[in-house]
Amino acid sequence: MPEGDRPHSRKGWRRVLRPNLRVAGTVLVVLVLVAAGAAYWLDLGARWGISPDPVGDPAAVPPPPGLELPEPEPAAPVAQQLPSSAVDARAVRDALGRLPKDRRMGRRFAVVVADGTGRPVVDLGPDVVIPASTLKILTSVAAVEVLGPEHRFTTSTTLSGDRLTLVGGGDPLLARRADPDEYPAEADLATLARRTAAALRAEGRSRVRLSYDTSLFSGPSVNPRWEPGYVPSEVSPVVALWADEGEPAPGEDRAGDPAVDAARAFVAELRAQGITVRGRPRPGAAPAGGEQLATVESAELVEVVQHLLETSDNNVTEVLARHVAIGRGSPGSFVDGAREVTAVLDELGIDTRGMRIHDGSGLSRHNRVPVQTLVEALATAADREHPLLGGVVEGFPVAGFTGSLSYRFSTLDGRAEPGLGRARLKTGTLTGVHGYAGVVVGRDGSVMLLVAVADRVRPPQTLFARDQLDRVAAALAGCACHAAG
Repeated sequence: MPEGDRPHSRKGWRRVLRPNLRVAGTVLVVLVLVAAGAAYWLDLGARWGISPDPVGDPAAVPPPPGLELPEPEPAAPVAQQLPSSAVDARAVRDALGRLPKDRRMGRRFAVVVADGTGRPVVDLGPDVVIPASTLKILTSVAAVEVLGPEHRFTTSTTLSGDRLTLVGGGDPLLARRADPDEYPAEADLATLARRTAAALRAEGRSRVRLSYDTSLFSGPSVNPRWEPGYVPSEVSPVVALWADEGEPAPGEDRAGDPAVDAARAFVAELRAQGITVRGRPRPGAAPAGGEQLATVESAELVEVVQHLLETSDNNVTEVLARHVAIGRGSPGSFVDGAREVTAVLDELGIDTRGMRIHDGSGLSRHNRVPVQTLVEALATAADREHPLLGGVVEGFPVAGFTGSLSYRFSTLDGRAEPGLGRARLKTGTLTGVHGYAGVVVGRDGSVMLLVAVADRVRPPQTLFARDQLDRVAAALAGCACHAAG
């Protein structure tokens, strides 16, 4: 019989046998339950002299008369889990050697190595640093804590009369057209236009005027604490509605007004669906009482956070900082985002004394963060008492493999790099500022939290500073740093 015929034949037999098997199975179950109940209530096993089954129920078989067995000793654990706090300070210092003291790292090189609880075992250099992109860790922790890891951002359309409004929901990864190969999955304007057009046709409409609503965020779209030129070279103006993070096309300059650019892209998609859009899109809040026509939703927040940490995405982080403020009932501005991120960290028990931040991404050179604040944020995110924050640490790049560490740790001094795959670290880089913050696993399984930031490196030493940070992390990865006893 041909191989392809067998499934069809089996399905045929199942169709014949299934009704009879159901009846027989039902009767059998009933008989078993009745017999079990009778045996229990009537104690038939004892009355009929039936002994416990030594195979099916060996624990029920009593020992022979007169046999006395000693009381069993408590069983020892199969494996002793190393406590997270068991890190040997001397071993860490020996592993680091003179790496933190190299003058080419500048006069302000902070290196803190802590155990899994956040207790420092080695603390060198200044207490407060310019955090650069390590600040993204703090913003991410606050966002997940306030919104929850499963939160999604919604972009929608509403209709009032012939006025269609595209409502920005602050989706940081909203795309013009979704790329099926992208992770995390993207909501996109093409899908929203298709759904909107279907809803319009269902109501007998084919002609509309378009407005776009960016009222979710407030305050300036460009941070006054950023260096001139950061917009558009490093980040887009931060608004509640954009597509592809404000980039008209790969490699092109970011849009001066990302919301206008997104609205125009949406018009093109509507027209492709056969909807006539009269006039130009104009800004305006959605009218109260308007009918919601269609929505698209972003990936879950934890996936967005993992993306921003892995790739050090400034745009996404700035949007999330504003969502932290909105989630706590404040306006969605730069100032409110920075204030509310700090407040959330305080409520989590993270010491923020001495911290002054002006954005969420770390682009501002006016930011100041205590090194211990970063350490405690790492410890809190990795703490089992805060399971919802676990995705933050999971989003850190893996040394030599992913994200901003893809091309780091490959080789060092012509030999294999011991840090490969053993460190998850968030990078932090501005001109003159180079840093790492994350988790390193020693060769004996010891878990160490590392924050290493040099914020006064001379530009000619940029490549050296990067390699030196790799050496610091690699030294810990090669260390047997678990404390005995």
